[in-house]
Amino acid sequence: MVPISILDLAPIVRGGDAGDALRRSVDVAQRAEAGGYRRFWMAEHHSIPGVASAAPAVALAHVAAHTRTIRVGAGGVMLPNHAPLVVAEQFGTLAALHPGRVDLGLGRAPGGDPATARALRRDPVAAADAFEDDARELLAYFTPPPGRRAVRAIPGEGLDVPVWILGSSLYGARLAARLGLPYAFASHFAPAQLAPALGIYRAEFRPSARLAAPYAMVAANVFAADDEAEARLLRSSLVQAFVALRRGQPIELPPPDPELRVTEMEAAILQQVLRFTFAGTGPQVRAKLATFAEQTGADEVIVTSQIHDHAARLRSIDLVAPAAWEPASRGQACEA
Repeated sequence: MVPISILDLAPIVRGGDAGDALRRSVDVAQRAEAGGYRRFWMAEHHSIPGVASAAPAVALAHVAAHTRTIRVGAGGVMLPNHAPLVVAEQFGTLAALHPGRVDLGLGRAPGGDPATARALRRDPVAAADAFEDDARELLAYFTPPPGRRAVRAIPGEGLDVPVWILGSSLYGARLAARLGLPYAFASHFAPAQLAPALGIYRAEFRPSARLAAPYAMVAANVFAADDEAEARLLRSSLVQAFVALRRGQPIELPPPDPELRVTEMEAAILQQVLRFTFAGTGPQVRAKLATFAEQTGADEVIVTSQIHDHAARLRSIDLVAPAAWEPASRGQACEA
């Protein structure tokens, strides 16, 4: 099986608060480290009641200080919301404190609705047009110049901070290929263009000083439990939150609902957008992930688990952890 990583949104559960969510993120990262996961990433989202990861650099500093070996990073920073120099300094600071452990994924979405984008002082059209220039500027801050540079990222300059391009469309695939950077696709909520995006990325990839060959990571929602029915029940929290978001009424992550009902139209949308959502026992989910990796040719899989109960979430992480992939089960998974 390819390496497995974790994407965390620091979910704020109904009845909890952001502090609880961020402290639980540390628990998740520590459990991921013990289980052999490759990375622990946090995503930038704004004005969503159920997500506490609005400031990834700050949250990751806390996580990195409470872990020892697992890579930590942003999956991602929404670059048009920030000056490239500020992002280079923030992640340069993290890399200076935690050498060899910090990743930086870049996205171009606002991480919120149009009103939030305006509050972030973001012009959507200009942001889209400037994304490649901003990414190139940020990359330059990490590279020591041959001569004098008027503006420098200190900390940041000369530090080894792998930069990724994130995407849910063909644009990010082409940009990652053009810049010679690793690419992560948000197939956990936008699976429609996964196959063509990966095809374009691999076909158009140009080797760079940062990366010699294409490296693609794909994302999935996972809900693993000791019982298949329990896993499906855990999944209902994500379904409720997703439906509420689609209705324009985002909510805190609700507890599972065994009587959950959605409209026929919502069911069709859920079937499409949550295509890569795997629920079941540990062996079942591991088999599905192995098949997913094999079918996409991914170099790495990153999983996210929007589970209301913290103990159940940690159990799901344990059941899917690389440490759980015994040689026999790896073989079974690859045949599934």
